[in-house]
Amino acid sequence: FNPVAKMPLVEIVHGQATQPDAVQAALAFARRLDKLPLPCASAPGFVVNRILFPYMLEAMLAAQEGVPLKVVDEAALAFGMPQGPIELADTVGLDVAYHVGVVLTTAFGGPSPEALKPYLEAKKLGRKSGEGLYRWVDGRPQKPDAAGARAPDDLEDRLILPMLNVAVACLRERVVTDADLLDAGVIFGTGFAPFRGGPLHYARARGIDAVVARLRALEARYGARFAPDPG
Repeated sequence: FNPVAKMPLVEIVHGQATQPDAVQAALAFARRLDKLPLPCASAPGFVVNRILFPYMLEAMLAAQEGVPLKVVDEAALAFGMPQGPIELADTVGLDVAYHVGVVLTTAFGGPSPEALKPYLEAKKLGRKSGEGLYRWVDGRPQKPDAAGARAPDDLEDRLILPMLNVAVACLRERVVTDADLLDAGVIFGTGFAPFRGGPLHYARARGIDAVVARLRALEARYGARFAPDPG
């Protein structure tokens, strides 16, 4: 994961025909590099991109509804994320975010990332091009003032609960077989609020029934993308 010097996570992806000793060699090599290896099955988005994309997509959808970009980011920061989803999309690169979105929506359905298309056509790719969702100066996003703007009451859950839902799907589908390792991978791969213990731990701490009920309420208001995973 980028930047490599700072991000400790390495996804070790295995297919159906991958020999177990090859996986073990890759895990050992990653550990020798002082990295955290996360073994996962070959599946669209693997683990981290699959869990992260709904977070960034929901931020874009909220922005389209008129929520100021800075307010969207502040809602995520208030939860404990190290970076808001709008700033993160710009940092990753809108071209990369779009490509990941196409792969995931083709595989799993859900809202498409087409809202990013105009930015790509205008060569506004985010931090690397100097402008994307934000304008960037000396490596810092210039966030328009949003004084007086208030986040919708459900914005935090709209951003965070899809990450929990997809993390559960990854465990149910055995993309990752160890719940604690999945939580660690999401923390070290996305910066998911570390004090909350990862998405699965946070779901258990909040209460599975409460999370499912909240997802159903969001599904009733916003659509099928919030439908609780069977897991």
